[in-house]
Amino acid sequence: MPFMVLAQDIDSPSEIRRETTYEVLGDYGQHVPALTSLVMIIAKKDKKGFWQFTKSYGTTLALTYGLKYAIDKPRPDGRTDGKAFPSGHTSVAFSGASFLQRRYGWEYGIPAYVVAGLVAYSRLEGINERHDGWDVLGGALVGIGSTYLFTTPYQKEHYELTFSGGDGNYLLGFKYKF
Repeated sequence: MPFMVLAQDIDSPSEIRRETTYEVLGDYGQHVPALTSLVMIIAKKDKKGFWQFTKSYGTTLALTYGLKYAIDKPRPDGRTDGKAFPSGHTSVAFSGASFLQRRYGWEYGIPAYVVAGLVAYSRLEGINERHDGWDVLGGALVGIGSTYLFTTPYQKEHYELTFSGGDGNYLLGFKYKF
């Protein structure tokens, strides 16, 4: 009977290849939303967005690693490095995705959230299953929360001049958005 239990714990070569592929995709994919954010910032010449991105991304990294050392949660695969919570890959991916959504809208946010979701999945299903659902959820909350602290929607036009009239009355208006 002990032999059967051992045989069940061994992954097939195809499963190892699949899990390794997930993990590698997550390793690289975690950076896609953040790099896309930087491309958008440069394309739009969005100086305010650059500083918002810098603060939110920096906060994400600081919180992620601060929590990893403070909580010291063991990994589901049995490793004792104690740095499972929150998932750093997931927090970085969701930080970039939420920045794109919050700053530039859902047309950029939806594809970025799909990528971030795939990164989160790669942490659960990658080789050795380095995280559980709580680790991934914690990473997503850290990334999204950090972004929402510092990021405002992008406004191409910061001012608006209006004019209306009728019945001998005229109104000239000026509105400035911060």
